Amino acid sequence: MREVAAEAGITERAAQRVVAELEAAGYLTRHRLGNRNFYELHAELPLRDPLLSDWSVGDLLATFIGPGHARAGELASPAARDAAGLTRH
Repeated sequence: MREVAAEAGITERAAQRVVAELEAAGYLTRHRLGNRNFYELHAELPLRDPLLSDWSVGDLLATFIGPGHARAGELASPAARDAAGLTRH
């Protein structure tokens, strides 16, 4: 979580709050592996805003991911998570 907070420019506590809200909304699922957490992104879920309900979380993330990076849907797969080292905190 520390790395996520630093990358986002927020405190670790704020990052924990954001992750907790995303879990509560169903966008993330937390899994434990030993004493570590990793998070599964549900990229297929629609955005909550009624004006954007035609868009999925993956569609939104794809706008931020540049060429040569994994697509948002691939980031949700266990193999891509492990390969990229993006979800273990």
